Amino acid sequence: MARPRTVDRQRLLDAAAAVIAREGPGFTLARVAEQAGVSVGSVAGHFGSKHGLLVALSESATERTAVLLREAADAAPTPRDAVRAALVALYSGLGDAVSAANHLAQLGVDLADSTLRELLARHYATVENVLCDVLRGAMKDTENTEYAGGWRGPEPGHAARVLLAVANGAAIDWSIRPRGDLVTRLNQDIDAITRSWWA
Repeated sequence: MARPRTVDRQRLLDAAAAVIAREGPGFTLARVAEQAGVSVGSVAGHFGSKHGLLVALSESATERTAVLLREAADAAPTPRDAVRAALVALYSGLGDAVSAANHLAQLGVDLADSTLRELLARHYATVENVLCDVLRGAMKDTENTEYAGGWRGPEPGHAARVLLAVANGAAIDWSIRPRGDLVTRLNQDIDAITRSWWA
């Protein structure tokens, strides 16, 4: 009978995210183990390899992000604020410019790996679906003839793709050229796009 695993998997994933934020794609399982306060064998026992850890981290991030976006939108006072809150929440954990650049560097490595690239595609499809739901809710809460409210923007799928592209682009640009605060930048860019979408 196998020994029960006593190391919390989420603790290891959180440690991996913290190490990637500090070190970028050159991180090692040893550094993750050190961050989590466990042996390298514990990390390897859970994930098998660095690649296995990245796969698990990507899958976990998708689940957590969907919940985070929905919670941010639900807590917002108005439909327009809900859309903005969800998009800002997407990058709320990015940290400072160095952490953001390290995450961006890891993204570049992930894109070169077919398995991780597919998981990224699923991640962004999930984010897009959540944004569509938030936008549909925003449309119901407004008063227009075409949708049901003061909505004058594109249909939800198109609007979600545009907004996600704006948020992703702003986060990448800020990671490379950090001027000011990322949350402020995201709010400004999202407002510039969506201002004309509501009556």
